[in-house]
Amino acid sequence: MKISPAPALAALFLGAGTLHFVTPKPFDSIVPRRLPGDARAYTYASGVAEIAVGTALAVPRTRGIGGTLAAALLVAVFPANVQMAVDWVRSDKISTPLKVVALARLPLQLPMIAAAVKVRRTAA
Repeated sequence: MKISPAPALAALFLGAGTLHFVTPKPFDSIVPRRLPGDARAYTYASGVAEIAVGTALAVPRTRGIGGTLAAALLVAVFPANVQMAVDWVRSDKISTPLKVVALARLPLQLPMIAAAVKVRRTAA
């Protein structure tokens, strides 16, 4: 019996997407400054994308495309994660353990992308 990481990824994307609307300010702060326009627009757009991807992953009929979209979205938001790590490492207000977390989460994107690709490959 093959176990799909789809439910865990769906929960992760649905939860993160919801947080973009409930508490947008932290997400605004990690939008790369090089992007044109308002950070809040990117926060809301990425929240909508994460909720859509989470929904696609949760529904067996759309799980395959959900896996593809999840992998693409994880690649797309990686610059924001890099921005957060850079900002936190440079900040005097962030504790050393949190700086380590910000840096450690960057390579964790790779197994998440791999899990999304696995969902795509194993979808019925």
